[in-house]
Amino acid sequence: MIQGYLQWAVLAIAVLGYALLSGRLGKTPLSGSLVFLVAGWLLGPDVLGWLNIQVESENLRTITEFTLALILFTDAANAQLSVLRDLRLPVRLLGLGLPLSIVLGALLAGLIFPAFTPLEACLLGVCLAPTDAALGQPVVTNPRVPPRIREDLSVESGLNDGICVPFLLFLLSLAAGQGAANAGAAKAGMGQLGTFFVGEIGGGVLVGVAVCLLGCAARDACSRRGWIAPDWRPVLAVAMAMVCFTLAQLIGGSGFIACFCGGLLFGGLTPRDKEEELVVAEGTGDVLSVTTWLIFGAAVFGRALEALTPANLLYAVLSLTLVRMLPVAVATLGLKLHRATTLFVGWFGPRGLASIVFAVILLDAGLPHGNALADVIAITVTLSVLAHGLSAQGLAERYGRMVAARTPS
Repeated sequence: MIQGYLQWAVLAIAVLGYALLSGRLGKTPLSGSLVFLVAGWLLGPDVLGWLNIQVESENLRTITEFTLALILFTDAANAQLSVLRDLRLPVRLLGLGLPLSIVLGALLAGLIFPAFTPLEACLLGVCLAPTDAALGQPVVTNPRVPPRIREDLSVESGLNDGICVPFLLFLLSLAAGQGAANAGAAKAGMGQLGTFFVGEIGGGVLVGVAVCLLGCAARDACSRRGWIAPDWRPVLAVAMAMVCFTLAQLIGGSGFIACFCGGLLFGGLTPRDKEEELVVAEGTGDVLSVTTWLIFGAAVFGRALEALTPANLLYAVLSLTLVRMLPVAVATLGLKLHRATTLFVGWFGPRGLASIVFAVILLDAGLPHGNALADVIAITVTLSVLAHGLSAQGLAERYGRMVAARTPS
């Protein structure tokens, strides 16, 4: 009991300390993800031993799942979908760049890790395809970077993790059906595949749409009557996100898809004062996010160092460079972007929270090489935290100066 309270006390003190220094640290190249990753490693079993959380722990999965669910909801709600009405950069990145990244990541996984099955190679490609704007926060908040580029990167990051969820679920359902076939129940396993897939996707969409339609209608009706206390109104978004996730999971659907669809609908039905409506949800998401990074540092970082083989490192480097930058270059053909802009957008595709949650899900899926897949994901995310976190501020300033020099007006 005392040990349990000690771990929660360490987590709370770490979050409190960062909150007190967040403004000062925000002016340095040290991202919150990097700070909590290193802090988690120092506090974990490899150094001080104050945090001892197992990778396979149910607590780890619960925290990471709730974190991703809330972030999917808020990112989708904040997405400026008006930028998708024309053939601008986000449409290209999501519609062409994202699938190309998945395919290229899977092909390289098959070449570098011949022991992986084709399904496992595809799963690795999907898990490392979504980007995390939080790791490049100085890029999307730096006023020197053109607003259009900042907005496009934010929209891409806010939507690509939700788009990747159906691919992940579909591949996992294929793996489950394949396992049934290997056990001598091929007909039953493949017969359940379609039902499982439709249930996950359809159930998630249905719950997300229903919860937010009813929730927003109730919010507006109660608001007109003055029944909602001002300090409780921002809590509604957090409650809706959690209802979406838990109800979808309860009926056998995907809670992530429910939160993603629900967030899109919530944002569309909240045209005014959206920032005020989401302030508590975003703050809660921030706390859960840094807590997840702290746990990741304590539970996974040391393990990732032990699993640092030449093959794992090679794949991580290629995932952050070739697998991201080549699809971006292809996706931007015809947009007449400056080469520096294409390189800038291509580089800032950091891997983060979504990949961590996907890795935890893979560990529970019973795949033949589940642990090896999680190790590759952990190494790639760790390298991304270091590379993108340390380079974001400097490259954003340099790119902003270049744009200003080319556009005197």
